[in-house]
Amino acid sequence: DGTRLRCLALIVTHGELCVCELVHALELSQPKISRHLKLLRETGLVADRRERIWVHYRLADTLPFWTRTTLDAVVAEHADSPPFADDARRLAHMPDRPDGRCSN
Repeated sequence: DGTRLRCLALIVTHGELCVCELVHALELSQPKISRHLKLLRETGLVADRRERIWVHYRLADTLPFWTRTTLDAVVAEHADSPPFADDARRLAHMPDRPDGRCSN
């Protein structure tokens, strides 16, 4: 799915992102982003960390090396292409971007 791939690309690049950052970067609603992240978590690709009412996502620690290598290669290959470059640009320009905590 394109939305899940876009979420994964940002997570691979940044290590860990809050749902609010993904909502801002992809310009999609919080329920839609959360639904896609839930599917990624259920497949074992990502893990979450809760901080009060906010949820942060990162690649799962249990991913095999080949999976991480493949994700890194896919992200690197498409980083300068739309919509991935657009997502990265919006995230980089997110006002009041959280530093491990969200303000939204």
